[in-house]
Amino acid sequence: MGQAWASLQDKLQGRRWKERQVRKITDKVFDRLTDDTKKREKEALTFEEVYIAVLCVYNDINKYLPGPHHDPPSKEKLKAMMDEYDINLDGLLDREEFAEFIRKLTAESLCTISLKLIITLVAAPALAMATKRATEGVPGVGKVVRKVPNALYASAITLGVVLVQKSTEGVE
Repeated sequence: MGQAWASLQDKLQGRRWKERQVRKITDKVFDRLTDDTKKREKEALTFEEVYIAVLCVYNDINKYLPGPHHDPPSKEKLKAMMDEYDINLDGLLDREEFAEFIRKLTAESLCTISLKLIITLVAAPALAMATKRATEGVPGVGKVVRKVPNALYASAITLGVVLVQKSTEGVE
């Protein structure tokens, strides 16, 4: 019972839970990539290893999270970010530097995905029901709109919103 309550509290704490999940992912990727670097004096990642890690993270984001495909940043942007997060200026990212680097790098993508999910799952159905109520009083159209079940109407509008989101994916 105590473990279940603690787990529920962790999930309800949102941001801290998300930060721990991102940290678990970064630790897993870091450990996987540093297995080959045990021969070095220090457990840290070179730029090429960081680039591979970023590709792995973006692959997972694109594979498991709904929404548009997110392209990883260019090598030039990654190099500039690596220089910014390399606190000890040794040209390598240690575990803590790498965790902060990935957290900053993925924050924008995760916010974009979250916003689109909120629009699709919350705003679109609410807008659908508001437009249905507004059109029920229109002569000629109102009788037809009243006969359409709410669930079907909301689903159709939500599908339309998803299609609009998909059609504007490549447009910036």
